Amino acid sequence: MTDPNAIQASELDQLPDRDPEETAEWQASLDAVAKAAGPHRAAYLMRRTLERAEGNGIALPKLLETDYVNTIPTAAEPGLPGDPAMEARITAWNRWNAAAMVTRGSKYGVGGHIATFASAAWLYETGFNHFFKGKEADGSGDQLYIQGHASPGIYARAFLDGRLTEHHLDNFRRESGGDGLPSYPHPRRLPWLWEFPTVSMGLGPLSAIYQARFNRYLTARGIKDVSQSHVWAFLGDGEMDEPESTAALALASREGLDNLTFVINCNLQRLDGPVRANFKIVQELEAQFRGAGWNVVKSLWGNAWDELFQLDTTGALVRRLREVPDAQVQTYQTRDAAYIRQDFFGKDPALVEMAKLLSDDKILECFHLSRGGHEARKVYAAYKAAVEFKGAPTVILAQTVKGHTLGEGFASKNANHQMKKLTVDEFKTMRDLLELPIKDSDFVDGVVPYGHPGADSPEVRYLQERRAALGGPAPARRVHPVAPLPAPAEKAFASFDKGSGSQNVATTMAFVRLIKDLVRDKETGRRWVPIVPDEARTFGMESLFPSLGIYSPKGQTYEPVDRDQLMYYKEATNGQILNEGITEAGSMADFIAASTSYATHGEAMIPFYIFYSMFGWQRTADQMWQLGDQLGRGFLVGATAGRTTLTGEGLQHADGHSPVIAATNPAALTYDPAFAYEVATIVRDGIRRMYGEAAPGEDPNVFYYLTVYNEPLPQPAKPSGLGVDEGIVKGLYRFNTAESAGVSPVANAPRIQLLGSGTAIHWVLKAQRMLAEEWGVAADVWSATSWTELRRDALEADAGLLRGEERIPYVRQALHGAEGPVLAVSDYMRQVPDQIAQWVEQDWSSLGADGFGLSDTREGARRHFGVDAESVVVAALAQLARRGEVKATAVKEAREKYGL
Repeated sequence: MTDPNAIQASELDQLPDRDPEETAEWQASLDAVAKAAGPHRAAYLMRRTLERAEGNGIALPKLLETDYVNTIPTAAEPGLPGDPAMEARITAWNRWNAAAMVTRGSKYGVGGHIATFASAAWLYETGFNHFFKGKEADGSGDQLYIQGHASPGIYARAFLDGRLTEHHLDNFRRESGGDGLPSYPHPRRLPWLWEFPTVSMGLGPLSAIYQARFNRYLTARGIKDVSQSHVWAFLGDGEMDEPESTAALALASREGLDNLTFVINCNLQRLDGPVRANFKIVQELEAQFRGAGWNVVKSLWGNAWDELFQLDTTGALVRRLREVPDAQVQTYQTRDAAYIRQDFFGKDPALVEMAKLLSDDKILECFHLSRGGHEARKVYAAYKAAVEFKGAPTVILAQTVKGHTLGEGFASKNANHQMKKLTVDEFKTMRDLLELPIKDSDFVDGVVPYGHPGADSPEVRYLQERRAALGGPAPARRVHPVAPLPAPAEKAFASFDKGSGSQNVATTMAFVRLIKDLVRDKETGRRWVPIVPDEARTFGMESLFPSLGIYSPKGQTYEPVDRDQLMYYKEATNGQILNEGITEAGSMADFIAASTSYATHGEAMIPFYIFYSMFGWQRTADQMWQLGDQLGRGFLVGATAGRTTLTGEGLQHADGHSPVIAATNPAALTYDPAFAYEVATIVRDGIRRMYGEAAPGEDPNVFYYLTVYNEPLPQPAKPSGLGVDEGIVKGLYRFNTAESAGVSPVANAPRIQLLGSGTAIHWVLKAQRMLAEEWGVAADVWSATSWTELRRDALEADAGLLRGEERIPYVRQALHGAEGPVLAVSDYMRQVPDQIAQWVEQDWSSLGADGFGLSDTREGARRHFGVDAESVVVAALAQLARRGEVKATAVKEAREKYGL
């Protein structure tokens, strides 16, 4: 058994000690202090010594955790500017109206949250009064990521400053009438107010980091100077359990994002109970953020605690605060002074003596009310420290009480997240506590009234003056009137129309070549934002490294190992490529920031994010929804697409379903192009729609999802004739007929329509020849570039019928009169082409790669899933046999011939 008193070996034993005697003297001094004054005194002296060393610039590892006290002592706090009494009245009105709005809505059963804003009110109000810059400020103003459950408080403030009416508040969570308020921050539903959707927990902090980083990117590249913009992310302590919440902390500190502040509302509660019942969430978060290199500011206790800390001459109070678990702190909030005297102070003789000097009222004031997040001066001091700190991002850990000012029925109760209303008596108690001039007679028929001091009242004038001084209302989303981007030169797109001749080219390579041409465009080239998660070489993008450069705030501080090569690895402070390492979530956060720059900064950027298709929608679909919610624009590119194209990779890489997931997102335009000219046509149309002149009725606030393949194949020329470009964009066009393909069998031969998408069209074309040459069947081939867009068009036509509008879906128009049945083939599960089956007038059948992927050759995988050319032939013959157009024996003969 190890001797507990033995000196433990450490990494210092590996370093030379030039004066062991001096070292021993220091150690002996420490032992003497510990013996004479106790270990707590020894620890105090050590920490003071480390503090002095840091102040003198001596490089030492930092302590990850400090005592459970405020980072900024009361004596060091700056004075609170403005009119504190006026700000207290404004906050009181906002507290009241937030609670009234949710309570009044409860009669409709629509829910709402009261307790979160009640705990965080001063965290927001102090920012709105003194820190948050509006859109008219320098740069683009600040970006505010509001905690989703605090939305009633933000609506209440917008009501006070005249941006919302009582009618709006009464339609909280009831939007179908057209003038309601969404439950949470949502740019798509309330685009003039909300910039960032945040209620999908974890995405707010992740996005805030990459937004702050993108701000630096815009400035460094000379697109727009937004160096004065600050990103504020308001988060809950329970939200920090989400892996996305802390996924990019190291990036923020590594790149020195001092334009970023996290404000974590540490009310010690999540939705069902304590965040860390048996531990301390503040201490845990402090260690986590300090370890990641962040500046940490703790604002835990209010001014009422100053007297207690002054009485703590032995350090017993600080030690007790450090050891009491969060759930017990929550219990103190609901118990009387006698209980607190016994349970908190009674554990240590020094605290027993301290408690004798404290009245019951003083104890209750400290343990029930006085928190750092509830006092404007404490919050102001923390915010000022954050914006003045340079070289690293800051996190503010502000302790509050969930349900503060809502009464004993709410404060710190485990169930308060689910409590949607206050009684009239509870409102009257709240009114008295907040000192609001609301009379009992204002409660008509038991309905709580909204409170407003008047549009010309001192409170409203003060609020509006403060916001005017800070650059206008906040939060606010504004799409600046900017001219559409000029269309890139047609040459970049037209070069794909002639095909690749005898050269085999994968559509992934065709897309990369197109981008290389587009980023050289004089008008719009600098606005492209290439984003890739450490797979650029996989997608053939390494040629972009030396020409565009990879963005790095430090530039390139080393000589790259491949410097003597043509396509060397080049980093630059003004680099255009965002190469994020192995993080699809980080890449998506990049994409969201870039895709919404047209609104956030008034600068349209054209992001494309290229990734393994399997690792996009499957892994980060929540962020794709966030992208749609935030009205983002750009190109998502699922490369190495399909279930059978990746030779040997296996089921983890074999994507057979991303178009299914993408189809669920209303903002995603999903395309599965087969040929290079289709890729070019879709990208050209996407640029027009999102960044140029959208056609009447077209929503520019969409994003495109293109699947491209790694299989080198011949790229044909674009077919001539009318309607090809329209068909590519709408989702379907006839690529050839049996006659035009030169494979027409005898006259009056049985005929079938073969629809293929993506790489599957090559098997379909092979099957077309086999059907003609071996079975006497004529097949026409159609390229289905987007099953999803065909379905959406048909759904819109169906909806129009309910309004009395007669319109034939495009897919039915395109296939109208086509002879024979239809067989659709995809390298995805059959559910993808089956989306349009009900609108096809011909007999329908489909083939797809359903089930799990597997490791094999392309040919082996396609035979396994029954989608290769031979399987297409058998399926086509079976369809025709059911119609009596070929002999039933032909199906059996074909199966045997092809070994199926």
